[in-house]
Amino acid sequence: MGSAGTPDQPLRVAIIGSGPSGFYAAGHLLKSKAHPDLNVQVDVYDRLPTPWGLVRGGVAPDHPNIKAVSRVYEKTASHPEFRFYGNVEYGRDITHADLHERYHAVIYAVGAQTDRRMGIPGEDLPGSWAATEFVAWYNGHPDYRDRVFDLSSKRAVVVGNGNVAADVARMLALTRDELSQTDVADHALDVLADSAIEEIVVLGRRGPAQAAFTNPELLELGEMTDADVFVDARDVDVDPLSRAWLESEAASATSRKNVEILTRYSGLEPQGKRRRIVLRFLVSPVEILGEEKVEGIRICRNDLQEQEGSLRACATETIEELECGIVFRSIGYRGTPLEGLPFDERQGTIPHELGRILHESGEQLLGDYVVGWIKRGPTGIIGTNKRDSQETVDELFEDLAAGKLNEPTDPSRESLEELLAERAPEHVTYSGWEAIDRAEKAAGEPHGRPRVKLTTVEELLDAARERVR
Repeated sequence: MGSAGTPDQPLRVAIIGSGPSGFYAAGHLLKSKAHPDLNVQVDVYDRLPTPWGLVRGGVAPDHPNIKAVSRVYEKTASHPEFRFYGNVEYGRDITHADLHERYHAVIYAVGAQTDRRMGIPGEDLPGSWAATEFVAWYNGHPDYRDRVFDLSSKRAVVVGNGNVAADVARMLALTRDELSQTDVADHALDVLADSAIEEIVVLGRRGPAQAAFTNPELLELGEMTDADVFVDARDVDVDPLSRAWLESEAASATSRKNVEILTRYSGLEPQGKRRRIVLRFLVSPVEILGEEKVEGIRICRNDLQEQEGSLRACATETIEELECGIVFRSIGYRGTPLEGLPFDERQGTIPHELGRILHESGEQLLGDYVVGWIKRGPTGIIGTNKRDSQETVDELFEDLAAGKLNEPTDPSRESLEELLAERAPEHVTYSGWEAIDRAEKAAGEPHGRPRVKLTTVEELLDAARERVR
């Protein structure tokens, strides 16, 4: 090993972002079975006062089992050499240069923070939303709590065929009783429960065989208390190209199961429930219609064609218009550039090799690493980040052994604390987060809810301060 990692000079690593990829990286660093004698100190930063990233701000409120993964991260946070610094923004409160003065390595775990656009006329009309905004709003993200979603129309349209699209459709179809048992943000509960929406249409540009839903998410849509699921039998009549693909080794068990589930849905008789979720395939939006706000959407029928070894959705001349009052696009996330680091505009990721960040020249940036969606793009589930982070941390350890890490000029924790006291005096430590956590859970207990989320930075900071009273 290199010179860092001894009791006198611990290996100092900063992680920017406290979502799953950041916490898995922290866990691998602090509890490495391959390097049990290595002394490591890990400081995790987040611009919000709260940790967990999309586990808190992205997982649907009616999925508490998925949120339970945070218990793994809590074990990492209990390590004596772990520190959390919330309400500290990279590029504003702490810079690339500041970090290199104080750490041997910095791991960027910032995710993909913006959504992909459809690029069609009418996309900017009031009532046309990124699904990411809606998800953040109902999950109580402070940046989105003041958004206003008009759910007074009878039909909503969701563009996309992945789990986020399924979450949006499900949240629009839940009953008040179901919502009131979750940690959905208070400002969203009444709006969702009193929604006038009767039909949620989910549009997929390719066929059922190519849908990106996981099996449990798709199955849930058929188990709604007060919403029927509807699939037209013609939509699940799998085309020859997709059939050949499904029968090949390239197809996943998930895809095959999705087709089975959707075929079963196509044979269901409506139960007369208050709402219905309609899953459409081989259709793409070409225009959002309306003068002052969303009034409808124009869609075209697609054909699947084999191009360059993959099945592509190609538009036909068959056009259809649907009346609707709100449209959510859920066609993917995209990373954004970070101060002091290279960025691949085409991919929306940071260029890297096995997690080592690469300069535009192709050379490695000493001491800079990347994990998660900003590394590989917005793919995979929460657990995917565990393997991804392990890969990056293994490379970091290799660089430590080879003497290829950054050499900080002032690696003491005291120096860091002084900097944060000056730049971000309202930063939240892990004990501050624990105070927030207690306050939210205590607020939820009388109502039989897991927690009542605090949804402004001011409320969160007030709760965090309780630790010192």
